[in-house]
Amino acid sequence: MRAALHTAPNEPMRIEELADPQPRAGEVAIEVHSCGACHTDLHVLKGELPFPAPAVLGHEVAGVVGEVGAGVTGIAPGDRVVTSFIMPCGRCAQCTRGNEEICQEFFTYNRGRGRLYDDETRLFRPNGEPVWMYSMGGLAQRCVTPATSVYRVPDGVELADVASVGCSTMTAYGALRHAGQVQVGDTVAVVAAGGVGSALIQLAALFGAATIIAVDIEQDKLDAARGLGATHVINSAETDAAEAVREITGGRGVDVAFEALGSVPTFGIARDSVVEGGRVVVVGIAPRGTSAEFDLATIARRKLQITGSYGAKPRRDMPVLLDLVGRGLLRPQDAITRRYPFAQVQDAYDALRAGETIGRAVVDMPG
Repeated sequence: MRAALHTAPNEPMRIEELADPQPRAGEVAIEVHSCGACHTDLHVLKGELPFPAPAVLGHEVAGVVGEVGAGVTGIAPGDRVVTSFIMPCGRCAQCTRGNEEICQEFFTYNRGRGRLYDDETRLFRPNGEPVWMYSMGGLAQRCVTPATSVYRVPDGVELADVASVGCSTMTAYGALRHAGQVQVGDTVAVVAAGGVGSALIQLAALFGAATIIAVDIEQDKLDAARGLGATHVINSAETDAAEAVREITGGRGVDVAFEALGSVPTFGIARDSVVEGGRVVVVGIAPRGTSAEFDLATIARRKLQITGSYGAKPRRDMPVLLDLVGRGLLRPQDAITRRYPFAQVQDAYDALRAGETIGRAVVDMPG
């Protein structure tokens, strides 16, 4: 098969031939139809998140099941599926407590070593050299992943439309539902209207938020945010965003502010935009070692809640999201603004690095 290999920080990915990966017990092989271009991949490409190389990145996969390993039930060859970027082991202490989004095996084996849960990769060059996997390694014609991260796409839904459900949409849902606890009538600010920010805006509207304020430095992203459900937009390059949020909310601030980029300035806007007793949810993945400041007395006096959110709970939440997609209530395709053929996979990430991508970009694989 052909795959896009990351070989060193800040070097372009290159397309190479790899051996077809084979599923082992409890795993599924997927013929990849499309894969979303995620900012977290970009952190690895830039060397901001340590990860072994050579590696295949890509973790927003839509495709067709090609083969299943021993013991897999409920999924069969020919099924149209999407994957969740979190691949819960289902047996560690966090998974058994219902905290699949912080699965210990996932972080130890996959994020730490680029492997699956027998401590081995499924990817190899023709000479037998191992190639490491970021999640399932979806920037390839075929990938292998634990069955716990594979979900059927509803009938009538195009595969080309749903790759991003497994990361940006699932990340947004986890932040809104579990960390932010957004309820009907709440006021919400989304700071950074990129891929995850776009999904946060869509879902906040679906959750019934009364006021949804999008904050960004790019006017074209703010214009797109209105189309996804933002009731107000603020260009933080032109105005004091936190002050503008308070003006919109009658001086009180929002109930929940989501930081969706992973930077000190966007965290500061989110922190300063919430009402007393409000929640600041950090969703964006910052480069390792990034530190932000906050006044401890202010947190105590204003009873602020600052929490992180890495994603949703795959086995509980992915079926909910896909049901919403199947009923037409959630339209992830509305946030897709760019599509790239596999031969131009590096262009997708160059555009992401340059801040040119509005919403989500998708890489389409050759058949």
